[in-house]
Amino acid sequence: MQNPWQLDEFQVVLATPFGKLGVSVVAERIRALEFLPEDIPLRSSHDALLREFAAQLRHYCADPRFQFDLPYALQGTAHQLKVWKAISEIPSGMVSRYGKIAEQIGSSPRAVGNACGRNPLPLLIPCHRVVAAGSGLGGFNASRNGVDWLPIKRWLLRHEGVAVLG
Repeated sequence: MQNPWQLDEFQVVLATPFGKLGVSVVAERIRALEFLPEDIPLRSSHDALLREFAAQLRHYCADPRFQFDLPYALQGTAHQLKVWKAISEIPSGMVSRYGKIAEQIGSSPRAVGNACGRNPLPLLIPCHRVVAAGSGLGGFNASRNGVDWLPIKRWLLRHEGVAVLG
């Protein structure tokens, strides 16, 4: 079976407590973070920005209140950028609902969910902190390439002290 991930787009692949994470950099800025299956091989780098990202990721894994402070390159539609800005303001240990963000920015919950699913920088733009109405988690990372990433969303929320069902 062909691997659906373009592994050469990641300068580094890190092992984390929640799984493998691919990191892509362009022009000294983080361009993309991608959750990867466990069978993807690790890849290291001596690049200063990638080493700093790895260090900050370790800090976050040790202390969920740690705030990443890294340069990143973010590209999206005007709507996506509004959603991602709103998500960036949700503090660790808290969640917001798709509908509440939609109300804040004058959008619809489905459009907010779609923007969350296209977020190229999960963790830096913490889309795991956006949940469905009621007690549902909602989606996560657009279940890319047919993989269910909800266990990562659960891990991240629990790590940050949010009570999660399931």
